[in-house]
Amino acid sequence: MIDQNRLRPILEAARGDVQSLLCRLIAVPSTRGQEGPALGIMREALASVCDSSTDVTIPETIQNDRDYAFKLPSLTYADRPNVAAVRQGAGRGPAVFLNTHLDVVPASVGQERAFDPRVEGETVFGRGACDAKGQAATIYAVMRALKELDLRLPGPVEAHLVVEEENGGNGTLAMIRHLEATRGRRCAAAAVVLEPSNLRIMPSVRGAVWFQLKCFGRPGHSGTPGSSVSALKKAVLAMQVLEDYHDRLLTASRGRNPLFDAFANPMPVTFGVCEAGNWPAAAPAEATLKGVFGFLPPKSRHQVQKEMAEALRQSDDEYLREHFELTFPMLNSDGNELDPGHALVTALQDGLRSVGVEPCLSALTGSCDAWFYANQLEIPTVVFGPGDLGTAHGKDEQIKIGEILRAAETLVLAIERLGR
Repeated sequence: MIDQNRLRPILEAARGDVQSLLCRLIAVPSTRGQEGPALGIMREALASVCDSSTDVTIPETIQNDRDYAFKLPSLTYADRPNVAAVRQGAGRGPAVFLNTHLDVVPASVGQERAFDPRVEGETVFGRGACDAKGQAATIYAVMRALKELDLRLPGPVEAHLVVEEENGGNGTLAMIRHLEATRGRRCAAAAVVLEPSNLRIMPSVRGAVWFQLKCFGRPGHSGTPGSSVSALKKAVLAMQVLEDYHDRLLTASRGRNPLFDAFANPMPVTFGVCEAGNWPAAAPAEATLKGVFGFLPPKSRHQVQKEMAEALRQSDDEYLREHFELTFPMLNSDGNELDPGHALVTALQDGLRSVGVEPCLSALTGSCDAWFYANQLEIPTVVFGPGDLGTAHGKDEQIKIGEILRAAETLVLAIERLGR
């Protein structure tokens, strides 16, 4: 059993190095395709505290995988492999995986010098501070503490630092395909996907499909309304059809999972882009909607995609039923759920109590990479981490170093408890 009178001073002594590592990571503008230098920083940092820290090459053929998201022309993985860092166990016990991502979204409007980290007291500001470079710094603190405690658990603790979470999870997809090929399913006792959760434990995560809907009309002059059909007006009708389908799904889900029921709308549908027409006095021939449709498990992304199309084909508007094209070219993620009584959840709860934080269970109403571990590798998985999701992707993105250290202490205690 870990002596917290030893653990806490070890983490406090690491405070300066943790902050320095986080600032170095923020200074790298690791948007999609540019993650290589940030991964190199983490590979080097983890090499100093783990038994191994190595590249896991991402094959270019991953772009042909059925779950690959958001293809881009000329994209290559040659200079940005995932990183796996391992602290070996004392025996042949099952592994515990810690996952987070090093890609970030572009700077926000009004976010000046997004990649120039700013420190105010114990708060670090900058793109990626909490989503998810602060999570990477947390993993470093965990591994450093395990080393300095000279703690060898029954099985290994393995960190996965990945690319391309923000556009659909391609880095984690490549990692689990590697694990499937080399170790098979159920190759770990538990997985923690680190995302900003305000130290809340999230055993339930919603799914999401990003969609593109094209509505087709008959173009015409505004003075000949009988002969034209506005694709834009049909797109407005289509939005309502999808909203109605969303409401039916939400109603049907009520009462099944209390963690989702705590939210008025844990699975929003968002219409983010509408493109139509090139002249105010002409009915447009085509209108394109782009958005994201949230949904809750046990519904799968494939079911939701099919039912969205069926809802449009069964619309009250006869013209719309025959004049649309619905595709899903970007992010498509299933949700995942774990019994709140699972040992992974209770170990984290105990860890939080030990660091003076009252445990709170919640659901993640966004999507992340947890479903790859939970659904495809069949590993018990939760989302947990320091930082506030409300500042992620915003101009004031931030994280507190003290919260990183509390998260790391919680994880060390929880991992040790799982290994007993």
